[in-house]
Amino acid sequence: MVSEKLVIVNDEGLHMRPAGTLAKAAASFKDCDITIIYNGKRTNAKSVMSVMTAGVNCGAQIELECNGENEQQALDTLAEMIRNAFK
Repeated sequence: MVSEKLVIVNDEGLHMRPAGTLAKAAASFKDCDITIIYNGKRTNAKSVMSVMTAGVNCGAQIELECNGENEQQALDTLAEMIRNAFK
C-alpha cells in the first residue's frame, strides 16, 4: 500500500467534471484499490458518485491511498492529475 496527502487546487473541488475524470483514471487500474480519505471518511475513488458526494472542496487536504497491482503507478498518475487541477 502507498499513499500521499494532496491539496485539491482546482476551483470546483471534486465535483462533477473532476470527479468523473478522477474516477475514470482510477478505474483504469483494475487490480488496485484506490481510496480517497477526507475528514476521516474513506471513499472509493473509482466511483463517480462516491467521489462527488464526499464533499471535497477547493483547498481541502485529502489522502490518496492505493493498494494492489501497479499501486505506485496509480498513485503517481492520480496525484499528478490532482496537482495539475485535472488539466
